[in-house]
Amino acid sequence: MHILYVSQYFPPEMGAPAARVSELAHHWVRAGHRVTVLTGFPNHPAGRLHPDYREAYRRFGAREVIDGIEVIRTWLLPLPNRKPYERVLNYSSFWLSSSLRGMLLQRPDVVIGTSPQLLVGLSGWWLGRVKRVPFVFEVRDLWPESITASGVGNDQSLFVRTLRAISGFLYRSSTHIAVVTPAFQQNLVQQWQIDPQKIAIAQNGVETDLFTPDGPTAHVQQAFQLKGRFVVSYIGTLGLAHGLTTVLEAAVELQQSRPDVLFLLVGEGADRERLLQLVQAYGLTNVRFTGQQPREQIPALLRASHACLVLLKKADVFKTVIPTKMLECMACARPIILGVEGQARELIETAQAGLCIPPEDVPSLVASITRLHDDAALRQHLGDQGRRYIVEHLSRERMAHEYLHVLEQVVERKALKRSERWNVEALKR
Repeated sequence: MHILYVSQYFPPEMGAPAARVSELAHHWVRAGHRVTVLTGFPNHPAGRLHPDYREAYRRFGAREVIDGIEVIRTWLLPLPNRKPYERVLNYSSFWLSSSLRGMLLQRPDVVIGTSPQLLVGLSGWWLGRVKRVPFVFEVRDLWPESITASGVGNDQSLFVRTLRAISGFLYRSSTHIAVVTPAFQQNLVQQWQIDPQKIAIAQNGVETDLFTPDGPTAHVQQAFQLKGRFVVSYIGTLGLAHGLTTVLEAAVELQQSRPDVLFLLVGEGADRERLLQLVQAYGLTNVRFTGQQPREQIPALLRASHACLVLLKKADVFKTVIPTKMLECMACARPIILGVEGQARELIETAQAGLCIPPEDVPSLVASITRLHDDAALRQHLGDQGRRYIVEHLSRERMAHEYLHVLEQVVERKALKRSERWNVEALKR
């Protein structure tokens, strides 16, 4: 089977979207399938082109083969992920470029368009239609609900109404829909009246050989001056949806009561500059920003942590998500402090892998950090339980196999329908 995977993000870019596409593609190639990834030039989230791709960018495109995966890079406007108009230009340029470039590619058996960002779904739909093959719309986040929950736009704005119209079109027009949590499936059925049989759950998973509790940490401890500190890490996008002001307010309280606690914030994002200003305004010395780090460095940073934060703002839409960063922390056997309601909380409670607190609740966050700081046995127990759950239920290899089975069924059904149509036409003649 030949799979065309359309994604704006792909390594060497960081973050869950790039990792998901790359790791799934690797597993499918190892299973004997052909995978073509249609993606942009790496620039996310700072809007700066990766040095290795600047020459190719000037040629408007590039083709490379990475561990058996054919990677087609197409032009886009590299802009930082900060202001709404910058995002619109960045997203729209990839949508247009990928829609045109994809038309020149060899006909696949199936097209996957992964969202966010939402316009990638339009590229995938168009290419599925042009190539006359099934289109699977992969939904990793609910748009526009997650946009408005982050404080960008409101339900009545033209921007949000346009996103809602695009979402509805893609839900109805896709051959099949792959979602990452059961709550997403429930949302599509209840809010959009999508047939449940059209929706498959393709959960996020973790590369358990990469994210492991065993491995060196001395290099990151030295690089970021972590020795002798109780490290509470947040590793991921420093975005508007994450409510990270809560972390800084907790740091204010713990700076005196637990002076060895260090908050380590790893990543980039739209909220980073504001957070840096707050650190200065609060006079905090127990918060450290590392900037974006290579993915291969993340497991060591997790192993060097004593507790990991997984936080989102208080909003109904975030009850439907299971952040990938949470699964990676669990795989490294680190206890979670979870400030997310809904699906994520259910998973943590089922796995017994962390402490759950209400979103944006500073006193509860302070109490949970203090509790883990003072109880090494509890940290060990929660970490071990998390690792065990990931290995048994959510390894990337297992998730890739289940997703591949869905794709095979979609292709088979399309072929059967085509065969039946040809038979009917033959009888008419």
